[in-house]
Amino acid sequence: MATLEYYDIILKPVITEKSMEAMGEKKYVFLVHPDANKFQIKTAVERLFDGVKVARVNTLNIRGKKKRRGMTVGRTAKTKKAYVFLTEDSKDIEIFSGL
Repeated sequence: MATLEYYDIILKPVITEKSMEAMGEKKYVFLVHPDANKFQIKTAVERLFDGVKVARVNTLNIRGKKKRRGMTVGRTAKTKKAYVFLTEDSKDIEIFSGL
């Protein structure tokens, strides 16, 4: 597989009630590339958003759900979530400021 660039790692933010409440504590949730590791996610967030300093990253692998159509059984795509914790002196991530 080709190497991952920082703009390929962060796929999209996760916008739920729980993740919106955590933003007050400088915790953000993103869907990330399944092959990305914690160090790559940290550098991607710091390079994509100016003035942001990441304290730590927690990741969660999510298996695809089992789906059925008639006799055929398959799975949806697997995903990976990243919980990004920012430092106290870090700026907030701007894409979430209007929500």
